Amino acid sequence: MVNLELYRVFYTVAKCGSLTKAAQELFISQPAVSQSIKQLEGQLGVSLFNRTHRGMELSAAGGKLIFKQVEDALKLLDEAENALSQIRTTPTGTIRIGATDSIFYHFLADKIAEYNIKYPAVRFELISSPSPYTINQLKEGKCDIAFVNLPMEDDDVKFYGTVSHLSDIFVAGGRYCDLKNEPLPIKRLLDLPVIMIEENTVSRRALSLFLDNLGVRLHPDIEVANWDLMIKLAIKGMGVGCIPREYCKKELEEGTLFELPVTPSLPVRGVGIALAKNVQLSFAMKEFISLFEG
Repeated sequence: MVNLELYRVFYTVAKCGSLTKAAQELFISQPAVSQSIKQLEGQLGVSLFNRTHRGMELSAAGGKLIFKQVEDALKLLDEAENALSQIRTTPTGTIRIGATDSIFYHFLADKIAEYNIKYPAVRFELISSPSPYTINQLKEGKCDIAFVNLPMEDDDVKFYGTVSHLSDIFVAGGRYCDLKNEPLPIKRLLDLPVIMIEENTVSRRALSLFLDNLGVRLHPDIEVANWDLMIKLAIKGMGVGCIPREYCKKELEEGTLFELPVTPSLPVRGVGIALAKNVQLSFAMKEFISLFEG
């Protein structure tokens, strides 16, 4: 197969009508241009140009026969290269995001809206599931980026960084207002009805690990699948709930919930970005991730 660059030299010489001008346009020497033409003619077995005192003219039995096809082919290749370049420098396509409902609501909704204003051509597909399932979807190629509760480890994915902190606290409604002001040893929770998030979550595992290290084993009276239900039940006096402070700011400010001053306090966790390993990020994805940096 003939080297594509030889056709590009041929096209430039034909367009310029001069070896010298073609050399200047291609940023190579005139002998190199001349040699390329000779090489192409040798491989095709036909003379492509008539050398005249006016310069280089396409030969009727060679150059003129292939000029239009070469021109069209080079234009198609240039268009293909430009399309790829735009993908690398212009956000387009769809970003598939995996996260929990709470992470979408509290951390991602505003960022997605901000990105949409700047890059309206990019579509979003939002895939909601608990963090462990979200990681599996990332590994299976069902989402492009995951926002997950930390701590979490998985050698098959790359954890990019922490985008926000989560401060787990115990909260209660007015029924337990007598516990509001005095420090509450965490073992005292054993005497209270406790509401916990379901077991197959990072939040529940982190809480259980912390309590195990203290020698405390809490058995929830109520398990819930989402934080909104926990908030409602705690407000109604059904028990003491353990929830990230960031998820119940409104209720704490309104006074429908209050924070129990337990000792020791629970460790701070985080929300992190997870990406599949060995996957090249599109420009659209890079721009989206940049919203969470700095």
